[in-house]
Amino acid sequence: MNAEEYMKIALKCAKQAVDKDEVPVGAIIVNPQDGKIIAKAYNKSAHKGDCTLHAEISAIQKACKKLKQNRLWDMDIYVTLEPCTMCAAAISFARIKNLYFGATDEKGGAVVSGVKFYESPTCHHIPNVYDGILKSQCSDLLKKFFQNKRKDK
Repeated sequence: MNAEEYMKIALKCAKQAVDKDEVPVGAIIVNPQDGKIIAKAYNKSAHKGDCTLHAEISAIQKACKKLKQNRLWDMDIYVTLEPCTMCAAAISFARIKNLYFGATDEKGGAVVSGVKFYESPTCHHIPNVYDGILKSQCSDLLKKFFQNKRKDK
C-alpha cells in the first residue's frame, strides 16, 4: 500500500470518533517492512475523560503492547491531523521512523505549525515528516465536525 491508502485507513478511524462525539482524528501504526498495520486508534479524550487519549497516544500504546516493547523503531505512523506537542513528543520518545499526517493544525499543531517540536534542541529523535497526505479529506472531516457542533448549540 502507499501513503494515501494508509491515510484512508486512518480516516476511517477518525470517522469512528465522530460516532463517539470526539474530535475526528485517527492514527495507525504500520510496519513498513511487511506493510502490516500494528495498531489503529482514534481520539477518546472526551468519551474516556482523559485528555491524554489522543489518537497518536492510543496507537502508540497499542503498538507497544502488541509488540511487547517500549520503542517502535522503524515503524511509521499515519495521523489525520498534525500532532500536538504531547503527541509529537510521544512519537519522538517511541522512536517512530516516519510520521505522515494529513491536515495541518495552525492552532494546536507542533510539527510544521506552532512550537515545531522537532526543531527543539531538546528533541532526541526526529522522525522523517511527510505532511499533506489527503489533506483536503482530513481537513474537510474536521471542518464538518466543528460546523455541526456549532449548529447544535
